[in-house]
Amino acid sequence: MGWDKVSCATVREFNLIADPNNGRMDAWINSLGELKPSTINAKIAAMAHLLRWLGHIVPHWIQRPSKSRSLPKTLGRRELSRLNRAVADSEDPLAMPVCTLMLDTGLRVSELCALDIDDVDKEDLSALVIGGKGEKDRTVLFTEATVGVLEKWEPIRDARLSLSQEEGLRAMFVSSRGRRINPRSIQKMVDRLADSADIPRSRLSPHTLRHTFATGLLERGADLVTIQRLLGHSSIATTRVYLEIGDQTLREIYHRAQRSPPLPEEEPDIVEEEAISFPELPRQRVD
Repeated sequence: MGWDKVSCATVREFNLIADPNNGRMDAWINSLGELKPSTINAKIAAMAHLLRWLGHIVPHWIQRPSKSRSLPKTLGRRELSRLNRAVADSEDPLAMPVCTLMLDTGLRVSELCALDIDDVDKEDLSALVIGGKGEKDRTVLFTEATVGVLEKWEPIRDARLSLSQEEGLRAMFVSSRGRRINPRSIQKMVDRLADSADIPRSRLSPHTLRHTFATGLLERGADLVTIQRLLGHSSIATTRVYLEIGDQTLREIYHRAQRSPPLPEEEPDIVEEEAISFPELPRQRVD
């Protein structure tokens, strides 16, 4: 129906034309088939508002597509190797401690920025995350490699704090101006590292490092409950998404297993059966 006819219709006539039960609604839905589920749902929601304004409702038989949950983006082995080289060659003194700590603990970028020097126990190889997502405290663990990186960072931190105008700042990571770092500055640093490592910026973010940490734990045999506690997930359903191993990771595991040397065949132990001797029964005399 053209605009000329619609513009001349009365309110009653337009109400009848816009009735979603006349077959036009399902034809319109079918025309959206190639769009993403989120786009289709947005269009249906907009149509629902328009229909309510016209005195109609969306028919109950209209099915909204379910949004498929995207898998976490993780770095492959080659990408991780290139990132490590880019971090080592970076002139930003924050690159090494930030990336090492995130890959070793799975911290969220907001938790990393909020970390104080008093929260880190290098002897216990742990750090206390205070007021994480959902205002929940938790303990994260790290390795001796992180301790060495943090010890190299501390003199730079002290030098930056000496230029700071904030007295008593206890932040673990501070900017060149002596201020607590923020997530935006970390993202900019990661973007520069992505360019240096020849990794698309869309594939590398602070959260990618958190996902890479979790996937690495799972591949090395950690159970979901342990990963859930280390990541600070309130529900294990959130952690379960890491069970969806990507195709590339699946191929790597398969080919690594195929290249493993076969186990030596062991000859079965032959157990000789001993003859069983039965006691001789006394002979009975038969009359």
